[in-house]
Formats: sequence, C-alpha cells, structure tokens
Amino acid sequence: MSGGKRIKKAAPKPRKAARTPKAKPAARPAEPAMDLAVGRRIRDLRREHKLSLEVIADRTDLSIGFLSQIERGLSSPSLRVLATLADVLGVGIAALFGSKPSDDAGSGGVVTRQLQRAELKLWRTGISKQLLSPAGTENRLNLFLVHLEPGGNTGDELYTHDGEEAGLVLEGEMTLTVDAETWSLKTGDSFRFASRRPHRFSNPADNAKAVVLWVNCVTQAG
Repeated sequence: MSGGKRIKKAAPKPRKAARTPKAKPAARPAEPAMDLAVGRRIRDLRREHKLSLEVIADRTDLSIGFLSQIERGLSSPSLRVLATLADVLGVGIAALFGSKPSDDAGSGGVVTRQLQRAELKLWRTGISKQLLSPAGTENRLNLFLVHLEPGGNTGDELYTHDGEEAGLVLEGEMTLTVDAETWSLKTGDSFRFASRRPHRFSNPADNAKAVVLWVNCVTQAG
C-alpha cells in the first residue's frame, strides 16, 4: 500500500421517502351550472305550453332520453339543438338563456346594463352568446354579442330555425356557410340571411378569438 492518505468515502445520505403527491381536488367547471339553468328554462317553457317530452321528441327528432338529460342539466346542447327546441316552443333562442326578464324598473324594458347581460355558454363547442337586449319570451328582435373561441363552431351539420339574422364581425374572423356556399369573413365584414336557409358558422383561427355582433329577428315568437 502506498503512503498516500486514504480518502474515506462519505456515507451515503439516507434517501428521503418519496412524497406521494397530494391529489388535487378536481375543479368543477362553472359551465354545468349554465347547463342546469338552460335545462330548467326549457322544462319551464315546455310545461307552460303543456307539452310532454314525447311530443317534443316527436317534433324535433330528438330522443326522450336526450331531452330529459338536457332538462336536468346533464347534457350540454349545441346551438343547433337549442334553435330546434326554440322553434318547437315558439320562442326565440334568447328565451332559453335561463334568465327571466329584467326587473330593473328604471329600464322600462328598453335598456340593458352591461352587468345585467344574460349569457349562454355553449362550452363544449367554444361559443358563448351575451344577450344585449332585454330578456323576455315575447321579444321578436334580439341583439347578441357572440364570442367564438379558437376552433369554436356550430358543428358539421347545417341547421335551420325561424326568423332572419344579420351580423358584423368586430374582431377576428369567421367562416359562414349558408346553403352550399361558404364565406370567410374578416373584421368589419357583415352578413344577413333568412334563418330557414341551412347554415353553420365557425372560427377557423387556431389562436385568436372572434367576436361578432349578431341580430336575430324571430317571426313567430310568442
């Protein structure tokens, strides 16, 4: 053995027991509360019209089970489904927002304050609609601010409903299909068409939201 000093190896430090990460409580999204409110509104309107689920199912080609899930807030309906239900119930889609007419005596049914806007979030499809006009089932003309998240869309299937609609793209871009024709609309572009013409719309952008000022005029509400 050489005369060099022997270097003692440091004793390995005892390993700390690996901590089991605490399971984070699953955050419940706020959206299901919106589904509950919309479902209750649809159920209330159906009962006001004295219509059974069977009748609604027959008139909409939707299953009774699906309709029951919507009314109980267990399913988030698409804009196409809501438009179909609104037609059968004889109201505009604004009447399904889960909001009753404003009780603000100072508005006289004329003014809607920013903080009073009813909102409908179709969270599964990336679409939300704020009602800018006073809420009520008798209203034939309604003004909306529509927000389309990146990729937000009404689905691949064209749909129809009562009335006419028009709009102005305030931010971003929107793809609009009416009948067999499709348009790409940019900020500042506007549109108008009869709602009985099959249509759909979407936000084609991957990372930018679209905002559209949208008008719906219902011809047979009430």
